[in-house]
This record gives sequence, C-alpha cells and structure tokens, in this order.
Amino acid sequence: MTAKFLLEAGIDFKIAVEPQEYDDYCKTLGSKYVLKLPFSNLGLGSYPARNFCWEDSIKNKHKAHFIFDDNISGFSFFNKGKRTKTHPLKPLVLLRRLFDQYSNLAIAGYNYDMFITKEVKKAFAINCHVYSGMIIRNDIPFRWRMKYNEDVDLCLQALDSKWCTILINAFTIRKTSTTVKMKGGNQEELYKNNNFDKKVLKVKSLQAVWPQYTRVVHRFGRPHHAVSWAKFFKHPLIKKQTDTIKE
Repeated sequence: MTAKFLLEAGIDFKIAVEPQEYDDYCKTLGSKYVLKLPFSNLGLGSYPARNFCWEDSIKNKHKAHFIFDDNISGFSFFNKGKRTKTHPLKPLVLLRRLFDQYSNLAIAGYNYDMFITKEVKKAFAINCHVYSGMIIRNDIPFRWRMKYNEDVDLCLQALDSKWCTILINAFTIRKTSTTVKMKGGNQEELYKNNNFDKKVLKVKSLQAVWPQYTRVVHRFGRPHHAVSWAKFFKHPLIKKQTDTIKE
C-alpha cells in the first residue's frame, strides 16, 4: 500500500523485503525500488529489517532516513478542523526542514489521520510516541530492538537519554485502522492467533524494559500499555545556531 502511493506520487524509495519475496516485488514494482534483506523468517517482528534499513542509510552516507510501515495509503493536511488529501512531497520536505532545525531532535513523524479531531489545536507535539511514518537521525546511539511495541521502545530510548521527539498533527498519514487487517508482513509471525495471553505478553514485554514509565491498563477492549509521556514534556528542543538546509 505504501509503495503504491509513493510510486503514484513519483517519490523515490526502497522497500525492504525478505529473499523469498524479492522476485515477486521486483516484478510488481521494478528492481530499483526493492531492497533484499539478508535474512528471512526470524520470528522477531520488524526490528531486524528496520535496523538493516538504518545501516543501509548510513552506508549510503545519509544523515537521516525516513521509514514507513507498508500499510499507509497517503498523507492528509489538517487545518482549521478540515482534513484534505495532499501530495506526499510537501509533508516530506516540510518535516525534513523542521527536523534539521534542532540539534537534539532524534525522531520526528506524522500522527495517524484517525487520531486527529477538531479538538486538536497544536500543529505538533513534542517528546511523545512517534509511529509508522518517521524520520530518524542516523547518528543517535540507539536501535530497534523489540519484537512488540518497537516504536514505543525506540522513542523511550531517545527520550530517556534526553533527546527529543516531534509528532506532527498538521500532516497525518492514512493507515489501516488495525495492523491485523493487512495480509503479509508480520501477519503470520506476530499476529496470528492473537489471543488474550499474547496481548498481555506484548504489553508486559514493554513494561519489563521500562517499568519507570509504563504500566498495563485495559483500553480499547484489550490489555494495553500506558506510557507516562508527560515526564518528558519539559525537556526542551535545542535550536541549531545556523540553518544547514541547502536546496
């Protein structure tokens, strides 16, 4: 889904796939857009592939990289209570510009379209959870490392070490409402037989790593993590002395 809307918009990208799916993706998208992973069926969720993409970006001498889930259909622009579809180039460029203005900004990304309501007044929020569509500094000393809730863990790694995050509300990503509605990806390895015990395990695995920030609650009809993001709200963004963006 993500590859489709990026292709239609003329945005260059790479989609990382396991070796057994490489030829099929090349036939559908063209080999220039497909990056073959050096492993398959690890049963560890998405974090090994995400780290491979990170290292690939470093290898290509980039200072940061965008990374998106594969079930995103496009971007929306939210302004004065109205939501409209927008070409992806604008939110990508604007987030890149914003990202480059701060010396201690580790991760920035877009809120979900379904989470934005007329009550949301701020164009962005700082020091909170960023998920599914984001830009990451390549030189931060953290990596993806958890089978479940890997995005929450990465943000907590950064925030706990006094880095900052930004979540954009003005531009949002349109994502399927629940991960398990999509076929492929982690569907078989992570979400098959997603019973109550597995849901509890997912939540408690995050709490085990971050007991100082995380607790288990019952939300959305299931066990869910609750993170005390407010503990990081007073940690300020630090503006760079000069603007390093060059068009």
